[in-house]
Amino acid sequence: MFGLIGKIRAHPGRREELVSVLLSGTGAMPGCLSYVIARDVADADALWVTEVWTEEAAHRASLSLPDVQAAIAKGRPLIAGFDSQTRTEPVGGAGLPG
Repeated sequence: MFGLIGKIRAHPGRREELVSVLLSGTGAMPGCLSYVIARDVADADALWVTEVWTEEAAHRASLSLPDVQAAIAKGRPLIAGFDSQTRTEPVGGAGLPG
């Protein structure tokens, strides 16, 4: 499996709009086992996105899907920056194959 954990910073006051855009682009994504968007409780402009994919190639392929491309285009103006991104190798857990 392939995983990503990233912190996205929205422009001030635009976090909820960004949440909506990100959620709109997470429909059918072949190979996606988990895609969680979470508000940072200590930072009113930050979001955490945690992804688990069957493999890295599935993640790369998702970036060309029409719904994902539309969400990227719509969300880009709302994003002030990316604070961090960590690549992981999930080994299992609730809802994931072991």
